[in-house]
Amino acid sequence: MSTEPVLGVDELRRQVGSGEIDTVLVAFTDMQGRLQGKRLHARYFLDVVLEHATEGCNYLLAVDVDMNTVEGYAMSSWSRGYGDFVMQPDLSTLRPVPWNPGTAMVLADLRWEDGSPVVASPRQVLARQTERLAAAGMQAFVGTELEFLVFRDTYEQAWSSGYRDLTPANQYNVDYSVLGTARIEPLLRRIRNDMTGAGLVVESAKGECNLGQHEIAFLYDEACRTCDGHVIYKNGAKEIAAQEGMALTFMAKFDAREGNSCHVHCSFRGTDGAMVLADDGHGLSDVGRSFVAGQLKYVRELTLLLAPNINSYKRFVEGSFAPTALRWGRDNRTCAFRLVGHGPSLRLENRIPGGDVNPYLATAAIVAAGLAGIEERLELEPPFEGNAYEDPTAEHVPTSLGEARDLWVGSAFARTTFGDDVVDHYANMAAVELAAFGRAVTDWERFRGFERL
Repeated sequence: MSTEPVLGVDELRRQVGSGEIDTVLVAFTDMQGRLQGKRLHARYFLDVVLEHATEGCNYLLAVDVDMNTVEGYAMSSWSRGYGDFVMQPDLSTLRPVPWNPGTAMVLADLRWEDGSPVVASPRQVLARQTERLAAAGMQAFVGTELEFLVFRDTYEQAWSSGYRDLTPANQYNVDYSVLGTARIEPLLRRIRNDMTGAGLVVESAKGECNLGQHEIAFLYDEACRTCDGHVIYKNGAKEIAAQEGMALTFMAKFDAREGNSCHVHCSFRGTDGAMVLADDGHGLSDVGRSFVAGQLKYVRELTLLLAPNINSYKRFVEGSFAPTALRWGRDNRTCAFRLVGHGPSLRLENRIPGGDVNPYLATAAIVAAGLAGIEERLELEPPFEGNAYEDPTAEHVPTSLGEARDLWVGSAFARTTFGDDVVDHYANMAAVELAAFGRAVTDWERFRGFERL
């Protein structure tokens, strides 16, 4: 995989000089997996930010989905004055933004004024684990498969209607249907081509099971580069849909039909490119078996990083292609972990994350669990055959955000691997969501209780 930036600084200077680019978007990924940042005049970026970076309020890693300031975060609060952190552009991520005329984008790493990293930043959480992996002589390669639902309503119309009576882009199951996907191909084609222009390598687009559900897949890459591409694509797809008068959602479970998954494929290689997980034939090496065993041993404790929202847990329904049993199998979609590929392409698919996942945190969890399995030389149970939904002996994917938070907070492994500051930070994020949901009155409650209770 190439490490060259899609857009070099010299080329940026040329395009700014010619008037082709007038805006540079500097962004980072927040706890919820969203891009946050600011648009800078391109000449100011070249003259000032390129050398001196830029700043943003540190509350951006201490708010809820509605951007409300909330209590409980050690790094940011009213008592600490809500100061700034530094947004240091990573120039290897510099790229054009084809769906926004005259615009380039660069992702930033967060640091404090003294130069130390903001360790709770999702990109830094992943960096800490990939650095540990590199110290062990390995590197992680990852691919994410992100599903979404498309509606023929604008985001504003959807909001105003309370997200009721929306019109899905397809009226029936279009899983793998060439005819069905053609109905929405103008939008999908634009997303694919604009992402290609932004430097992402598109593999394919296909329909999925829910009404208006689709997936665009991208070529795997080094772990951080995949996560960078993931957040750029997710943000860009929403912007492109809005420009086309439509709306799409990545939420894990929009309705009672199939949810939006984000299967994460991961493989380790040596830092010299040598195979690590695969043996000389078509199976797992000893290291590969320990990698998978590490996932099985630690995934419950790390599920908060794979399923970070209350809605995430609505996906885990038997017979829905979302996992409930913590088993692994060879090309078995009823298991939480599905081994696919052969030789150099051998990889493990983690089927737990939904479309709402923060890819940096999920990948960090997978890398950490795999590395632990290797270091501990864990033995792997036999692959599960048959329907894992019907296995009464299997451990279960946590069934609620509260359960996942308790497992995360009480995990000695998580605290040793990620640090108390990171564990406490994301535990507080879950606590905030649980408290907000606990105060909410839902349509389900009104329909059941308004007259009949």
